[in-house]
Amino acid sequence: MSETTRHHRACHLCEAICGLIIETRDEQIVSIKGDPQDSFSRGHICPKAVALQDIQNDPDRLRHPMRRVGSEWLAIDWDEAFALVAERFADIRERHGNNAVAVYQGNPSVHNYGLMTHSNYFLGQLKTRNRFSATSVDQLPHHLTSLMMYGHGLLIPIPDIDHTDFMLILGGNPLASNGSIMTVPDVEKRLKALQARGGKLVVVDPRRSETAAIADQHLFVRPGEDAALLFGMLNTLFDEELTRASHLPVADLDELRAAVKPFTAEAMGPRCGVLAAQIRQLARDFAAADKAVCYGRMGVSTQAFGTLCQWLVQSINLVTGNLDRVGGALCTEPAVDLVASTSGGHFNRWQSRVSGLPEYGGELPVSALAEEMLTEGEGQIRALVTVAGNPVLSTPNGRKMEQALDGLEFMLSVDFYINETTRYADLILPPTAPLEHDHYDTTFNLFAVRNVTRFNEPVLSKPEGALHDWEIFIGLAKAFASRTGADLKPTMAPQQMIDHGLRAGPYGERNELDLSLSRLRDYPHGLDLGPLKPNLAGRLKTEGQRVQAAPPLFLGDLQRFAASIAAPSDQLVLIGRRHVRSNNSWMHNYHRLVKGKPRHQLLMNPVDLSRLGLLDGQRVRVRSRVGMIEVEVAVSDEMMPGVVSLPHGWGHGRPGAQLEIANRQPGASANDLTDERQLDALSGNAALNGVPVEVEAA
Repeated sequence: MSETTRHHRACHLCEAICGLIIETRDEQIVSIKGDPQDSFSRGHICPKAVALQDIQNDPDRLRHPMRRVGSEWLAIDWDEAFALVAERFADIRERHGNNAVAVYQGNPSVHNYGLMTHSNYFLGQLKTRNRFSATSVDQLPHHLTSLMMYGHGLLIPIPDIDHTDFMLILGGNPLASNGSIMTVPDVEKRLKALQARGGKLVVVDPRRSETAAIADQHLFVRPGEDAALLFGMLNTLFDEELTRASHLPVADLDELRAAVKPFTAEAMGPRCGVLAAQIRQLARDFAAADKAVCYGRMGVSTQAFGTLCQWLVQSINLVTGNLDRVGGALCTEPAVDLVASTSGGHFNRWQSRVSGLPEYGGELPVSALAEEMLTEGEGQIRALVTVAGNPVLSTPNGRKMEQALDGLEFMLSVDFYINETTRYADLILPPTAPLEHDHYDTTFNLFAVRNVTRFNEPVLSKPEGALHDWEIFIGLAKAFASRTGADLKPTMAPQQMIDHGLRAGPYGERNELDLSLSRLRDYPHGLDLGPLKPNLAGRLKTEGQRVQAAPPLFLGDLQRFAASIAAPSDQLVLIGRRHVRSNNSWMHNYHRLVKGKPRHQLLMNPVDLSRLGLLDGQRVRVRSRVGMIEVEVAVSDEMMPGVVSLPHGWGHGRPGAQLEIANRQPGASANDLTDERQLDALSGNAALNGVPVEVEAA
């Protein structure tokens, strides 16, 4: 009988990067368990990590390049596939210009370091301004706020969760997301440890979420109106002289004070549905804590004033002296430091053709993608590359996206599924599975609540004839350069890039650790580099190296906020939801993650259910401006009256999608209701929360 081999590896399916012990025998996975010797995750494991076995063995996962001929999918060899892509894209660019070819990169791109290191080796050759990603249905306000305040879009302060005395969470549910712009494994134990040392956890959310359920205090807030609560808090801090001086060099603090003066708690309370007295008390409690941190995530980013929300979150931390302070918000110092090695970013250098939406970091808001494909005229998108993305289920107005994809001249997908989006592709190029390639977390180490690093060796052998994601992009780049006569710069394997980054980083050749890839391999359980510590002053990349407390871009948006009108009190509004077993739209084809009680229903407060004459479990129609879905409704006192919740990523079973388990699941796509016209007008980020809907019996 063959021997069992033990491997140590981090799970990279979500941000938490929990350490695992994976046992294999004859290239088959025998068991997956949490690694108690991983000092960061401390043995914690969630169902997603266990499902790595399902991903590996999934019969629906593509193992070879596939070309669509009519409604059939036929195998094609790699070189033929690369040549076909080069020919079709070159031809379309020659006839219609560079911008006729577009790019969409999905959320899993940041979970695979080969995509991070090498996707642009090919995509950059396309020289298109029509680049889109999941960033603009997610964290774009974080990046824009950091760019404007600190000079770099990745210089994002992270809650020092292990040392704070007071944590205020708005629109975040780390017990379900395992962090989210906060790499924090074992988060429930960390939050309970906060409470055990006498600290307080407060959650502001239109739903009493899993995190809210363990909090010391939960406040309902009207979706899309979190900015009003934050304005009321910041105004109170100034008005009642609850501020503390910062050690950081700060510009325009008086301008910030003047800007928020009109937005009193008394004026903001009716807008956000939180009593003025509660807003003021929350500000007082926050200021009274020795160490406090305010953290706003997906729920506050994906709304009409998402960027203002993130600016106000940073401002509250700043004026209470908790920015760049132990127990407050601190910037991670990762072993591979992308902040030190990259430019800060840029904003609004160009705009989308149809709606004039601003670019950020070379990408346009994805809400504009469908209209750029459907609207005729010079610059119309006629071809598309999708990389590890499923925009039909994960971007606003999914049905319009389907219509747009169906009209393309050519579409390439780098993906290992025929899913709701890639079924429209002419060619699908599948990379190796997660455990068949090595990995280094270039992104999530940047957002970790401790300074940590590790290199993950492959657990299983690379199958014969398969290519890693980075090898696919090298093949595409070479074929395209050959077809167009372009000069192609030499490249190196991702491992070499990481080795260079480690040596040049803060723990590399100028540090006693002298980290390199070789040295890091000596730490199979990961390497703990210590707690977060103050460092922002020396890392600021703004002009004059000062924190910009009142960026003109944000001040200019205050008029829009002041003039906006909240939804009528009898208007139902929709918010999203996620579960620890779900990872957006790409984790529903695995038995281990879809089993258990149903999670697809529309949640509704019993008062609303009664008012509309509906029954628990009844099938209902939900309408928005863009579409209609049918789904079961479930009564829930977790919901704020007037608010309904539908999880993101469901709605499988569409013609042509080859996902056997996912297709059997009930539910509908929330993005068949979200509206591509509802945006944070400042950044272009999608406003997925606070969508007006009507609900009636089906």
